[in-house]
Amino acid sequence: MVNVGIVGYGYAGRCFHAYLVSLAEGLNLYAVSSRSPERRAQAERDYGVKTYETIDQLIADDNVDLVIIATPHYTHAELSIKAMDAGKHVVTDKVMCMNAAEADAMIEAARRNNVMLSVFHNRRWDWDYLTVRKIIEDGMIGKPYRFETAIMGYGPPRGWRGIKEMSGGILYDWGAHLVDQAMIFGRYQIDSVYCEIQDLHKWEGVDIGNFGRLVMRFKDGLIYEVQISNLAKTQKPRWFVLGDEGSIIKFGLDPQERPMVQGNIDAAEEPPEHHARVWTKVDGEWKEIVVEPVRGSWKSYYQNISDVLNKGAELAVKPEECRKCMAVFDAAMESAETGRTVKMGME
Repeated sequence: MVNVGIVGYGYAGRCFHAYLVSLAEGLNLYAVSSRSPERRAQAERDYGVKTYETIDQLIADDNVDLVIIATPHYTHAELSIKAMDAGKHVVTDKVMCMNAAEADAMIEAARRNNVMLSVFHNRRWDWDYLTVRKIIEDGMIGKPYRFETAIMGYGPPRGWRGIKEMSGGILYDWGAHLVDQAMIFGRYQIDSVYCEIQDLHKWEGVDIGNFGRLVMRFKDGLIYEVQISNLAKTQKPRWFVLGDEGSIIKFGLDPQERPMVQGNIDAAEEPPEHHARVWTKVDGEWKEIVVEPVRGSWKSYYQNISDVLNKGAELAVKPEECRKCMAVFDAAMESAETGRTVKMGME
């Protein structure tokens, strides 16, 4: 049994990490650290865990085996390295860190301390992502040549997420998942990055921008575009994928978050109007097909972490993959500042 300590008990620490850890066989939610007395008291009520005020107190507890960093993005590198240097395995919330240099330092800390490091990319188990992936793998649209993915909302980001110095910017939150998915579809063989960020200064105290557009070109010719906005009152398709023998359109987000917050992630259901639609040839004729979702589970992430630590399984979300995504963010920020496309030297 692996004892788990969570650093931070805000929305992510409480509703995502603590809940999903509590469902994983082989993991024991053991402790929480938070500077907030109210959140420490809530963690005790929720799970009966030990609580600490600081990460230093938590990692000094020899009973803690795995530390989860559920804190603002700009702290991920420093806190994860501190925990790994104390001999703890580490999971950081996404985004991994602020840049590729920090990612390199984190990976080096994992290697020198012989501990596991992973990043919480639970959305590799999103229903929409898995459904699109299966449609492509089944050959329904032939060779995909263009992806367009979008997350549109209207309202200011909360707290530190609206501060660029702490969060990284508009692309570093939801965009962390979208870039991770893009790199998987592109097999990490990225050629160039173009990025533009518009800032209308709509929300007081928010300096991350209001609209971000990131275009990734891969070495096989695939073009993958990500759009994110906090100033859009209407929705775009979550997925719009063109292939040389068909296309996909998919509206709506993965349905797991609301039932998870309500305490029963297994109750998730996708409304029929959000089912993927595929245009493809059947017996030589073009037809529109509605595809039932592939039902992934965010529980799979921490079950994999448990299996890695308890059974020697292969790590599903590897830090080296996430480091490649951080290199994309570095290039995106350079492109947004200069207005130029940035070539990537990634293999």
